[in-house]
Amino acid sequence: MCLYDDRLELFIGGSALMTLPRGRAQRGGRHGHVVNYHHVIHALRRKPMALLNLVYRDQLFPREAYRRTFDALLAGGDARPACRCMVGLLALAHERGCEAALAQHLEALLEAGELPHLDTLRERFGPAPSELPHVEVRLGSLVDYDALMDQPVMGGVA
Repeated sequence: MCLYDDRLELFIGGSALMTLPRGRAQRGGRHGHVVNYHHVIHALRRKPMALLNLVYRDQLFPREAYRRTFDALLAGGDARPACRCMVGLLALAHERGCEAALAQHLEALLEAGELPHLDTLRERFGPAPSELPHVEVRLGSLVDYDALMDQPVMGGVA
């Protein structure tokens, strides 16, 4: 890891893995959080209500449309379904790789004065069952491995 004034560079051996922006404390003593929702989505799925009072919640949303959607869901009344829906939307973006497309759709819903329905969005952004490849795995017989073990090793001792 290399620590710079504005970023962190992470390496595995000599290969660069990723570069992350560095968080800085803001005036007034507030901490500068650099958060990626991909890193915390699994914990939030177990406890979606944690989103409500999360210190770095606004930095967690990948795009403005997600923050606006959460505000609209909270304005609708009960916080529990709002948190559950928002965590579901973040999980959908994470698992299906549709962050930008989902943000555009959320913007359109907000402009139409509608709230998102998670089941409908899962259908819309999920792969169609007909598009999924059929994978057939044929396991080899253990007898084949025994036959390989009986073969002499090239250039060495068996």
